[in-house]
Amino acid sequence: QVQLVESGGGLVQAGGSLRLSCVASGDTFSVYAMGWFRQAPGNEREFVAAISAGGGSRSDADSVKGRFTISRDNAKNTVYLQMNSLKPEDTAVYYCAAGPTVATMRNYGVRYWGKGTLVTVSS
Repeated sequence: QVQLVESGGGLVQAGGSLRLSCVASGDTFSVYAMGWFRQAPGNEREFVAAISAGGGSRSDADSVKGRFTISRDNAKNTVYLQMNSLKPEDTAVYYCAAGPTVATMRNYGVRYWGKGTLVTVSS
């Protein structure tokens, strides 16, 4: 079992930045690919970014390429999402996730979910 706790959400103006963090506990963090998903009101949950267990492979959704960066620190059992040039359409609850590989996570093959943190981008 892996428990995931997100933090770092909040209210920010368009063009601003936020960094989300997700701390894992329980099972061995470094064996899992980690990712971020988001869900806006009235929308389905969508993939944002994922990173491999060792950190050498990453994948981003087209909507966030060049603006968001996923990273991880296995010594701290933490995965991050640096979000720059935020837009109002980035407003959503952001969920941390753990799964087998980056490829499976892109296809929503998630084994564990966090409870989410709300990001609101004002225009």
